[in-house]
Amino acid sequence: MRARDDTTPISDRFSLEDVIGGLATDLTDLRAGKISVPDAMARAELAKQIMNGVRLVVNVRKVLEKNAKQIGQGNGDA
Repeated sequence: MRARDDTTPISDRFSLEDVIGGLATDLTDLRAGKISVPDAMARAELAKQIMNGVRLVVNVRKVLEKNAKQIGQGNGDA
């Protein structure tokens, strides 16, 4: 398992360009008869699950950032 790097953009961490490019290729291959409908549907479902995971990460990050206390705020906590 590789180390997590929170400074890397989410699109890079989850290879979103590759996922979207793969879906576009799958559509082209489906239309050309290179892959079957069940294959295309399975690949689309996997991509959907990846995108759901990305959505969850983005939403959790928003909540954490919203609720995080800013370092150095003069609120009396030391």
